[in-house]
Amino acid sequence: MPISAPKPCTACGVLVRDGTARCEKHKVRLGQFADSRRGSRQSRGYGAAWDRLRLRILARDSGICQCDECKSLGRLRMATQVDHRINKATWKRLHGSLAGVDDDSNLQSINADCHKAKTAREAQQGRGVGKV
Repeated sequence: MPISAPKPCTACGVLVRDGTARCEKHKVRLGQFADSRRGSRQSRGYGAAWDRLRLRILARDSGICQCDECKSLGRLRMATQVDHRINKATWKRLHGSLAGVDDDSNLQSINADCHKAKTAREAQQGRGVGKV
């Protein structure tokens, strides 16, 4: 088997010679989370109950993206994810708790690309980027 050329670690730039993308320091160990500060999927509210809710919302929306942009353009895109219309951080700030954040009325089926774009916009707003 040919030996591949060393490549820089995607986290720090140190040359990695084992054909992977990260050096030993930055490899995510099996069973570990990439960002331990975020907590586990379960602790963030995305466990088995979320999996069932997600499937129900996708079925409700016939697997079609319900984001504002797709709806306004009349664009039909297959949805594979479910999104909180009002994200959890904003919901908690507005309501004082996360009670009700997973209500059907706050959930929408969404395409992966649309979800990434919406999340990026929300992150910018949260950081105050673009505010006057």
